Amino acid sequence: MPLAQDTASPLPGAEAAPRPGPDNLRGSAWMMVSVVVASAMTLGVRELTATLDPRMLVLLRSVVTVVALLAMLGFSARLRRGMRFSLPWQHLLRGVLTGVSMHLGFYTIAHLPLATATILFFTAPIFATLMAGIFHGERVGPRRWTASALGFLGAVVILRPTAEGFDIAMLAALASSLLLALALSMSRKLAEADGSFATLLSSAVVTTVLSVPAAWSVLALPDSLWLWLVALGMIAAGAMRGLSDIQAYRYGEAGLLAPLTYLRLVLLGGAGYLIYSETLDAATVAGSVIIIGSTLYIARREAQLHRQRRAAG
Repeated sequence: MPLAQDTASPLPGAEAAPRPGPDNLRGSAWMMVSVVVASAMTLGVRELTATLDPRMLVLLRSVVTVVALLAMLGFSARLRRGMRFSLPWQHLLRGVLTGVSMHLGFYTIAHLPLATATILFFTAPIFATLMAGIFHGERVGPRRWTASALGFLGAVVILRPTAEGFDIAMLAALASSLLLALALSMSRKLAEADGSFATLLSSAVVTTVLSVPAAWSVLALPDSLWLWLVALGMIAAGAMRGLSDIQAYRYGEAGLLAPLTYLRLVLLGGAGYLIYSETLDAATVAGSVIIIGSTLYIARREAQLHRQRRAAG
């Protein structure tokens, strides 16, 4: 799920290491870790939103993230020496996109069946493909455009627009994926200019600033030890998910890893059924098949193009 997890940036405080030759076994192992912790994070959000407003959860998560990153700065002279914000307006814009995406994502999880939310979050690669063609001048061939169009068709099938309108939570899921794709499209340039740590810190700070007024009317904290454990587990799972994705795509090939990400749908669909008695209707199943097929094709095509560029270079 998106939830504004910046899985495109390298590890904090370091520039991206040169990618070694593919080690698909290691990459797959890291991706399986990502699937498990991402599912745990989603379940944590669902559990917490039964008693806390999603806006408060975003604020809590961003505050803890800022505190952790500042603590790392305090203990690491190397990080302090490397801190710079040479593109302040881009840091600000990316932080706004990340923060709003996270708010929309948490709202989605609180109001939609887990499997439905997960399926709609899988539209992020489709939006990313469009961003590559529109904003980065990357050539997107007719096959990827077609796959993207089919993916949107799958989303429309799930949305089931009627005269009464759309389900606002479904629209929130799509908007979250779109904003996340925009934020991630800015990640590489910012990480290259100022380093990944500064990019992560600026996003966390801007998200916190945005979340204070958004959550002001619903300020509350977990009121039991169990909810505090769930909250801390959710935050830790989010951090581990980011690390796992970075490592997975560092070692493995995208075309191989992409199918593994859909195991989240199995885990969350099963958890939704067993814990919350959630089921999927025929339209959602049909739309999910279209979206998954489209994103799998895009992932495989991206991997093929990457191998061609590497061979040519």
